[in-house]
Amino acid sequence: MLQLYYARPSAYARPVWLALLEKQLPFALIPVDLSGEQFEPEFLAINPFSHVPVLVDDGFKVIESLAILDYLEAQYPERSLLPADAIALARVRMVQQVTLNELLPALFKLLMAATEKPGELEYAQLRAVNTLNFLEDLLGESPYFAGAQLTLAEIVAGTLVYRMPAVGIPLTNHPRLQHWSERLLARPSWQEIELSSEEWDTFKRRMRVIPKIWQRRRQQRIQALAPSPAS
Repeated sequence: MLQLYYARPSAYARPVWLALLEKQLPFALIPVDLSGEQFEPEFLAINPFSHVPVLVDDGFKVIESLAILDYLEAQYPERSLLPADAIALARVRMVQQVTLNELLPALFKLLMAATEKPGELEYAQLRAVNTLNFLEDLLGESPYFAGAQLTLAEIVAGTLVYRMPAVGIPLTNHPRLQHWSERLLARPSWQEIELSSEEWDTFKRRMRVIPKIWQRRRQQRIQALAPSPAS
């Protein structure tokens, strides 16, 4: 059976979790506590880069969320989450990339607002709105980014877009995205992975302290990985 090492609030693990549910594949969830467990030797033996998700399929380990999504699509093509048409495929890939490279960093900055400088927050807000504008235009009047088919574009962007109002970026100026997001949230798969209000509040609090924890543990890893001085 497929095994997914994950953390419930992880923005990188949740799309993989969703893809497994949408493809209706049997799998086991293995939680990883991101307050430090990812730096323990047991997990580093699974992923030396100390982050989730990790997918294990019959002994084969796949790291990095986009690589895992591509693996699942190639290995388990039933209930396809990628279009065959070149233009539709390009749209899906663009959505995936701008979500992870533009929207997610902005969301992280806005979640850590109390620890960020005003200039950084303003840039994060502009970055988020610019990404939402792009996605709104790309979606157009279609139900999904690839047209009539739900794809990896929804799997990736659909876990983040609806959270923007929680960090001060309303979706009222992006009605197409708002309706698109509402349709996704009504799907059983999205409801299954949804965080409770308590989990979301805990995640937001931890976002303010986790960077310090990670910095300390990474320093320990640097010391452990550094070659010993020649005797």
